[in-house]
Amino acid sequence: MYKPKAGLPTREQILDFIATSDVPAGKREIAKGFGLSAQDKIGLKALLKDMADEGLIDSAPGRAFHKMGGVPKVTVLRIADVDDGGNVWAVPERWEAEGVPPPRLRVRERKRGALGVGERILARTEEAGNGWIAHPMKVLAPASEQVLGVLREDGGRLWLTGVDKRERREFAVADAGGAAPGDLVLAELAGKPPKIAARVVSKLGDPFAARSFSLIAIHKLGIPDVFSQEALAEAERVSKLPLGEGREDLRDVPIVAIDPEDARDHDDAVWAEADDDPANAGGWKAIVAIADVSFYVRPKSEVDREARRRGNSVYFPDRVVPMLLEILSAEVCSLKEGADRAALACHLRIGKDGSLKSWRFTRAVVRIAANLAYEEAQAIIDASSPPALREGAGEGGAPLDAVESQEAPPQTPPVDGRRDMLAVLRPLWACWQSLAKARDARAPLDLDLPERRVVLDEQGRIMSVSPRERLDAHRLIEDYMIAANVAAAKALEAKKAPVMYRIHEPPSREKLMALKEYLETFDVPFALGQVVRPATFNHIIERIGDADFRPQVMEQILRTQTQAYYAPGNHGHFGLSLGSYAHFTSPIRRYADLLVHRSLVSAYGLGEGGLPADDAANMESVGEIISRLERRAMEAERDTTDRYVAAFLSERVGQVMDVRITDVTNFGFFATVEGIGGDGLMPVRDLGGEYFRFDEGARTLTGEHSGDVFAQGQTLELRLAEANPVSGALRFEMPEGKGAAPPMRGGRKPVREIKHRGRPMNIRHKGKRR
Repeated sequence: MYKPKAGLPTREQILDFIATSDVPAGKREIAKGFGLSAQDKIGLKALLKDMADEGLIDSAPGRAFHKMGGVPKVTVLRIADVDDGGNVWAVPERWEAEGVPPPRLRVRERKRGALGVGERILARTEEAGNGWIAHPMKVLAPASEQVLGVLREDGGRLWLTGVDKRERREFAVADAGGAAPGDLVLAELAGKPPKIAARVVSKLGDPFAARSFSLIAIHKLGIPDVFSQEALAEAERVSKLPLGEGREDLRDVPIVAIDPEDARDHDDAVWAEADDDPANAGGWKAIVAIADVSFYVRPKSEVDREARRRGNSVYFPDRVVPMLLEILSAEVCSLKEGADRAALACHLRIGKDGSLKSWRFTRAVVRIAANLAYEEAQAIIDASSPPALREGAGEGGAPLDAVESQEAPPQTPPVDGRRDMLAVLRPLWACWQSLAKARDARAPLDLDLPERRVVLDEQGRIMSVSPRERLDAHRLIEDYMIAANVAAAKALEAKKAPVMYRIHEPPSREKLMALKEYLETFDVPFALGQVVRPATFNHIIERIGDADFRPQVMEQILRTQTQAYYAPGNHGHFGLSLGSYAHFTSPIRRYADLLVHRSLVSAYGLGEGGLPADDAANMESVGEIISRLERRAMEAERDTTDRYVAAFLSERVGQVMDVRITDVTNFGFFATVEGIGGDGLMPVRDLGGEYFRFDEGARTLTGEHSGDVFAQGQTLELRLAEANPVSGALRFEMPEGKGAAPPMRGGRKPVREIKHRGRPMNIRHKGKRR
């Protein structure tokens, strides 16, 4: 403790006192420490102000002082990162040292894993060696609520309208922060109801500008979309790496990549030919070549840190937020036609019945014969077969019988440019017919939800919104990818190596009971005592046949399913009816696949870039992180598509259109526009003057006097009253206006007799994203 001295202390003495004090050093503690009189305290106040102005000290919340560029003894920190080793790092919540970057403090947790990114803590801090240590004292409540929204002016006042369709309030703006009406902003809310005001903290631009809807999702969900300078420099450097020695040379094999027409990267390519081994008579040899990302993205590198922080690429109609930097994702790693590329090749032997006889993995160099769009590959196959053979040949109208009837040569010659694609595609299709037989035998969940495709022009304006066509070319690639994913999981199991499984657990009993109650409203039996398999749900759909309520039953079956996730403990994939399944085929856009690649490289001695020991030990926590990031990406993609749909429909406000009810609640029902999508509310208060009773089990609203019933799957006509592109929300009303009753197809009948219209809705498996 400092001895009292006559007069004011010097600047150096004050700095020493602050640095060595065991308690937060405010003006009172400094005055007491130096034994200052009441008169001296006036001078001390002026001295401390001068020192702050000179940049020597700063004040922390509670008026305690600390050295400028340092950290208060007790302060509020925000958890900024949890690194690969499980270490927690935090930064000061408040930092005003201009020109001095905020320090990162290592947090010493009392209980490992208790703190997550974004949480706030009150902590005691100390400087240790070349860094700072934080000792948590308590976890604090979240900071002021932040809202992403658009400013509008009304009566000379500014109001904030949130971008979240679930937020139906508007907030008066107390401080616009330089933003103007129409700007997209990030604002903090303060106050208590009913006097909650917004203060703009960041101006983000014009939400209605071309290609801006995805930016809303990026800002709202905190998706990283800027790479560090260190990662950019590193990616540039590793992109020049030679392919390396010891790779299997597959450049003479006519491997083709079949992807969506608008694909920005190409992870995978395939090849097949008839097997000449008598032990596999009628069977096939196939290669699934996958971009060798693990060769370029090494563990603990800056590029790897950025990839893990993202977890996966996020695909929007107007842009991609890639997991890997563009020089890797779209160039060096992408399997492009005519270019030598590094690949991890999965060699498969497939039986006549579609079973996987054997597999092996090699690091290879490939030269892709062609990058084909699904539609292009399908057209080549379709053109090779007479129409009579194509009709009804297989689901989707693909010429399975026609392909089988054409004798495939035992060896496929190399392709000369792209002139003989049929010679490559024909055996691919014939081998796929065997894989399809195996798929049918195991009877996976057979539900397909049509995926909406938003088409933009060069200026980013919406040209159309429509379901993507589902072709046999899509199913072909899916089945090859599934086969390679199964092989990867089993290959790692054989070596007792770590596996990041893709897990889809069976539905819970609670969800099955809810489904049973729902099916009873249609007199469809469902026994709870049975062993539930994917085929159980397929049989329900088959039993219903072409009944009008088929779409809504399929949607309810979809709601019954659990959400897939990543973990190192194998619980199987219920939806695909597989015992072992891992994601291996998309390492450019999924971190889980990169982990599987690294484990294969280590287990089979394929060279550098294998799985580090600490990653192998922390697979559980990494799986939780990438599962959470996947859900974030799905939400961002879904919300952005909804915004584009709302923008597309905003020009049709006031029109009466066909809609289908997707969900029913006690406050109304939600409906989607047939053939386009979007999700809009029809409030129960606008259904007329009578009281509507809500049945939660059947998900219906029933008029107390009229007996009118509104249920999932119903098709009716409603007027589009509002389409908000910023939030993606739609609102409907009666064709005759509020309070009128909507006309239903087939008359106003009880739920079991209402006539429905619309295509079957299947479980959504977007091409290669199972």
